[in-house]
Amino acid sequence: MRRREFITLIGGTTAAWPLAPRAQQLDRIRRIAVILGYAETDPETKLRIAALRLGLEKRGWSEGRNIRIHYFFAPADMIKEGVAKETVAIHPEVILAHGTAIAAAIQRESREIPVVFVNVSDPIGSGFITNMARPGANLTGVMQYEPGIVSKWLLMLKEIAPRTERVAVLANPKSSPFDYFLNAARAAAGSLALQIVPSPVENSPADIERVFDALGRTPNSGFVATPDTTTTVHRDIIVALAAKHRLPAVYAFQFFVQAGGLMSYGVDPNENYRLGAAYVDRILRGDKPAELPVQAPTRFETSVNIKAAKAIGLAIPPGLLVAADELIE
Repeated sequence: MRRREFITLIGGTTAAWPLAPRAQQLDRIRRIAVILGYAETDPETKLRIAALRLGLEKRGWSEGRNIRIHYFFAPADMIKEGVAKETVAIHPEVILAHGTAIAAAIQRESREIPVVFVNVSDPIGSGFITNMARPGANLTGVMQYEPGIVSKWLLMLKEIAPRTERVAVLANPKSSPFDYFLNAARAAAGSLALQIVPSPVENSPADIERVFDALGRTPNSGFVATPDTTTTVHRDIIVALAAKHRLPAVYAFQFFVQAGGLMSYGVDPNENYRLGAAYVDRILRGDKPAELPVQAPTRFETSVNIKAAKAIGLAIPPGLLVAADELIE
């Protein structure tokens, strides 16, 4: 795993989250560590970094003037204790952690350094916080998805492919809260006459292909790709296999659809990074993560790939066309 220190001069005026105390003078360099769940070369990495920097800039933090940011890259389930140790060893004043596996690794290394998590869907079940309003320890941040979103994903599959009978729940349990989404899918499946198929994958193209080969042999199957850094890293392979086996699918992120996937419903992960910057700001100004409420998402977007639907013989129903925030042709 590699770490590189990014130094970019960013200008801007000071803005604040309404509750943020403003007494502290911004006259010294503060140290921030960020661990992203993507490779350094992934296009999504650049978008997350830009969103974070923008959020910090709006609150008066400029790289090279009053903050120094150290970036670490941990794609898929490659986060190991060594990376967490390396992060803690630089003694940052706050760590921004992407995803469940990364946040958990940092938590094991330090119960003192403030941690802001983003793209975490089950912070209570993962042991990061005790409740949403008062997290209670050294972690807080932006929650990604509540379990009820799974019902929406299943409804979308039935809407675009009414003959669907079996739905695979796809993710790597090592890098995502797999059971969190699986249990929600099972709870919602009965009313839709669906059979839920647990489909855990490893961080390996060969293993992902194995799962899709099995799924493709069963008629009237589809799948849901739940939020997971493994499926994100291997999104091109997953999209290609879905097309090969003519499987309807719904994804948690829009960038899957932009890569050729059928449809998605979810939050903008860049917005989570901008919100994460607000937490970093509050902590640098003296607030304790134990007292900063975790935020849940409030805005969701629907994307549909018309070309992908035609390729597997599906007609997009009018209701889904109307609901779509983005149509890709």
